[in-house]
Amino acid sequence: MITRDEAYELLKKYNEDEFHLHHGRMVEGTMRYFAKKLGYADEEEFWGIVGLLHDIDFEMWSEEHCKKAPELLREAGVEEDMIHAIVSHGYGLCVDVKPEHEMEKVLFACDELTGLIGAAALMRPSKSVQDMELKSLKKKFKDKRFAAGCDREVIIQGAEMLGWDLDELLNQTLEAMKTCEEPQ
Repeated sequence: MITRDEAYELLKKYNEDEFHLHHGRMVEGTMRYFAKKLGYADEEEFWGIVGLLHDIDFEMWSEEHCKKAPELLREAGVEEDMIHAIVSHGYGLCVDVKPEHEMEKVLFACDELTGLIGAAALMRPSKSVQDMELKSLKKKFKDKRFAAGCDREVIIQGAEMLGWDLDELLNQTLEAMKTCEEPQ
């Protein structure tokens, strides 16, 4: 399996913008949290690397997002199960690769949501998720004008895929992000 350091170098090969690198690291940390929380601690590294690499093709090939990724990942020697997991987060948006495993469903549900939570954190005086509460996040989620690029329907669909209610997904992802937030 590709190591975390190799994965990060691969991500940086195709992504220069710190925003995209930061997003990859936040999704990585969120996925690691969920691996442990949901009883997959022995797969934490796999979950984390999938999170880190999920948008590998987005910066350079946004029009081919999740379609260019398999080529880039195969060239780097990434295993097919990891490629499937990475690509599945684009299900219904840009590919027809359906999230099958719980980890893939978590990635699908949390990708957009980490962006929304990150945007909400930047609006806070602390610029942090550490003091954010579910009530505040729900208010931002309901305001369609806030972080308009974050697709709320994908987040709702992700919660449904997991069999969770929306509040549970919002709260658990917020808690996950508190464990991996980087200092400003």
